[in-house]
Amino acid sequence: MLFRLKPLWLPLLVLAASPALAQPIPVIPAKPLPGPPALEVRPDHVQRYNDCMRLARMEPLRALPAAEKWIAEGGGLGARHCVALAMFQSGKYAQAAAQFEAIARDMGQDRPGLRAELYAQAGQAWMEAGAADRAAAAQSRALELKADDPDLWIDRGLSYAAMQSWPRAISDFDRALRLRQDDIDALVLRAAAWRNARDPGRALIDLNRALAIAPDHTEALLERGFTHLARGSRDAANADFTRVLRLVPAGTPAARRAEAGLANAGAPAPAAPTTPPPGGKR
Repeated sequence: MLFRLKPLWLPLLVLAASPALAQPIPVIPAKPLPGPPALEVRPDHVQRYNDCMRLARMEPLRALPAAEKWIAEGGGLGARHCVALAMFQSGKYAQAAAQFEAIARDMGQDRPGLRAELYAQAGQAWMEAGAADRAAAAQSRALELKADDPDLWIDRGLSYAAMQSWPRAISDFDRALRLRQDDIDALVLRAAAWRNARDPGRALIDLNRALAIAPDHTEALLERGFTHLARGSRDAANADFTRVLRLVPAGTPAARRAEAGLANAGAPAPAAPTTPPPGGKR
């Protein structure tokens, strides 16, 4: 991806094997931000584009009028991309999504990889706007252009999960895992989808596979704990929740979810997103 728009937690509760065990679906953490994409190639615009994108990530309210002024001066696609990022960073998610899509359309048939990234950014923005159906539509356009990108399959799988369309979510996570075997995040996401699809047995297979690769992966441990609860295995669930509490600081979202699992007292407190970096890449 050109950048990871919003990492960490998808702010929705999804159905679990018991309504009392509703759990959020995790989103892949951000990776370090890469260099600016090659959307603007004119030498006299490259530095302005780089500066505008940097400002959009750090101070979007300042960047937005500057980028709009640049558009009026003939800034082209680079200026419009800066506007879209500034809109996203300032919380104008639907407007940002529409702008990302418009840029991709206006590029015609050129540079399919870059157009795929723009549609993927639109999908992430639609998700932040609470429009999972529109996110999935944008991500489908991205996949038509770049079907070999596992991150795009994961993104669309998360959109389907937000719509509680578990078979389609599982299918997309399958595709991601065929492209990137033993991806722990994809395994945990598919396990959560299997659990919500009322098949905790298949969920447990994915989670055991993930934990064989990374024994201290807290999301995998949490998900396995709730999967054990769905199977009625209270002792096994308690062991996973207790292990999480040894691995994470007290008061963190993971700790609260583990405590809720141990207590088995209604739905746990929603996972509060920690402050994400201004942008990021998977």
